[in-house]
Amino acid sequence: MKKFPAILIFIGMLIVIGLVFGSRCVKTIEAGNVGVATLFGDIKGKPYGAGLHFVNPLYKWTMYDIREQQVTERANMPSQDQLQTQIDVSVVFNFNGEMASAILGETGDSDRVIAVHMIPSLRSLIREQGKSITKAEDLFLKSTQERLQSKLYEDLRAYLEPKGIIVNKVFIRDINLPQFITRAIESKKEREQEVQKQKAELERFRTEQQQKIALAEAEREAAEQEAIKRKVLADAQAYEIEKLNTAIAENPAYIQLQALEALKEISKNPSSKVYFINGDSPTPLPLMNMGEPLR
Repeated sequence: MKKFPAILIFIGMLIVIGLVFGSRCVKTIEAGNVGVATLFGDIKGKPYGAGLHFVNPLYKWTMYDIREQQVTERANMPSQDQLQTQIDVSVVFNFNGEMASAILGETGDSDRVIAVHMIPSLRSLIREQGKSITKAEDLFLKSTQERLQSKLYEDLRAYLEPKGIIVNKVFIRDINLPQFITRAIESKKEREQEVQKQKAELERFRTEQQQKIALAEAEREAAEQEAIKRKVLADAQAYEIEKLNTAIAENPAYIQLQALEALKEISKNPSSKVYFINGDSPTPLPLMNMGEPLR
């Protein structure tokens, strides 16, 4: 009877140990991660991928997120003109999951890999690339930025891939030139904008003048056409008068006929009185309203 409590205690301890170590025998690796197991500092085989694994409960785990990540670093870039330009560069990368065991053995966890390999190499390459920049203000040129990004990508990838880091993209986020250069560039842009504004104003004035000239030409042509028209009409009228005079000269009875036609029209007006002076004349003169006053 005295041994019964001791047996119960032993069984209870076995149950507790089983529960503790039993839960440690199952390891779940989350999606987008790999795990590296170590036992007393010794790396145990290949990395474990995402999923459920039955493992030694004494394993210690180091996890690596193998999804795409981004690091942005600011560094000074000295150009050939001895000026220091601050440049922000972002690197998009991911860890090579198959190399996770080697990464842990050679460098350490993911934070240490970035601190030991990526950041120092990125800063060094930025400074090195500055030697190819003639003037600091050239960094604002699109061609310079594209060349710099391409070179940083190539060199950084070549250095980091053996370390287990796959570089996907490198791009420049921001460039901070020395203040006096920034002010000079802004002043230059303002002058260029003013020149463009003056050119636009000059073009507008030139267009207006061309429109005025075109309008004046149109008015001149219209005036010339009107003058020609009037001359044609005047010539026609002169020709008509000339022909009429000729007809009268050749036919004296023509004017008498015209006078009789006029008298005929006047006689149709009841308020008119018609008198003939010298009725024998070939050109009787009609007089209107020369009689009694109208009431």
